[in-house]
Amino acid sequence: MVRGFMEVKLALIVGILYAAGIYLMLNRSFVRLIIGIVVLGHATNLFLFVISRLTRGEPAMVAEGAQQPDAPFADPVPQALILTAIVIGFGIQAFAIILLKRVYQTARTSDLDDLDDTDKLDPKA
Repeated sequence: MVRGFMEVKLALIVGILYAAGIYLMLNRSFVRLIIGIVVLGHATNLFLFVISRLTRGEPAMVAEGAQQPDAPFADPVPQALILTAIVIGFGIQAFAIILLKRVYQTARTSDLDDLDDTDKLDPKA
């Protein structure tokens, strides 16, 4: 009963995080776009935790002479996926921050509406 309630609660939190991330990405500011990307990354990591039904237990080590590990055991695949997602998310966030800095240096604005005409931009900035 408690486990099912926690799964529903985490699913709702994932949904709220996805909605907040998409809302932030749809705003016309580069800073909110980057924050939206960060929130979506965290929502995806939490989503992987929820769908993998992580359990507390022993490491997934097979004892000598056994065919499979003793239950309950922690599945290492979701942990590896989340670790990979964190690294990729960090790279995307770093790229987006550097892109924001370069756009601000060139256009002197972080508003996406002001970037519709690039003919006026100073290429040497």
